[in-house]
Amino acid sequence: MHLARTILGTLGLVLAAICAAAAVAAQGGRFSPSLDILTHLAPLYLAGAMLAAALAAAGSGESRRAGLILAAVGAVASGALIAPELLRDTGPKAAPGASGEIKVIAFNVWEGNRRLEDVTAWLRAENPDIVLLEEATPALRNRIVARTGWSVAGARSNDMIFSRAPYLAMRRPVLAGKRALTWVNATYDTGGGPFEVIVTHTTWPTEHGQQAQSQSLRRVVQALPRERMVLGGDFNSTPWSFSRRRDDAALGLIRRDRALATWPTGRSGPWPWPAPFSFLPIDHIYAGPGWATTGVRRGPRLGSDHYPLIVTLAPVAPR
Repeated sequence: MHLARTILGTLGLVLAAICAAAAVAAQGGRFSPSLDILTHLAPLYLAGAMLAAALAAAGSGESRRAGLILAAVGAVASGALIAPELLRDTGPKAAPGASGEIKVIAFNVWEGNRRLEDVTAWLRAENPDIVLLEEATPALRNRIVARTGWSVAGARSNDMIFSRAPYLAMRRPVLAGKRALTWVNATYDTGGGPFEVIVTHTTWPTEHGQQAQSQSLRRVVQALPRERMVLGGDFNSTPWSFSRRRDDAALGLIRRDRALATWPTGRSGPWPWPAPFSFLPIDHIYAGPGWATTGVRRGPRLGSDHYPLIVTLAPVAPR
């Protein structure tokens, strides 16, 4: 019995030390892109700290005390990363079915997806107004157009915008210097007046290019009308990262999803391992202040390692 308590206490101490060290170091993401990488796993640090506290509590002596203290440090530090996302304002709200409501879907379909017919059938059943696809292929593009008759912007890109109504214009901002960002934008009108739509796909935070892409995206957004803009895609960035918070503030738009995990799906796409639950919210949809949110939900698993993100919006009622 004593040996078992010693083992459990030691395991709790080690796990608590790891979670506390990672969560505390992640606070340095405020000024260091390298340390900011640690912020993305904040929910795992929190879960690990809670498990560590339970293990340490079963121990005895100094290891028990130290384990509980470190677990508390890990829980507080990781909670401090997550809390701003849970407390922030996600913009104006309206009741489902509000006048002028539109449905927007953002989905990284994965370029190697073999369930193209399932993806197309699901999109048809959802009948959205705007679909923002990343890693889309010509085969999927052709299938969607053939089955739905929808228009497509960015047909030759991996980022595509599909819509029931044809776009009005494509006024593409010019970025000075070498462009690292991939994006497609177009202007639409679903009956309530023109609005700009942008889809993008940024690289992983472990790659140096994400910071440069964020800067480029800000310039693209700032060059276009933002009051009723819709921006979505795979940002490979969680809401508890400091880089995501900085983008949220700089874009002049309101991110409508809140801590809704979209990755991974488990044994789907390039993710071959079991995943009983997704834990990273890396797909996002933003909208300008002229839109009220009427709903936010996640779609099903459809052959990609990402889940689709579905947001419904309605024009803000005049005051």
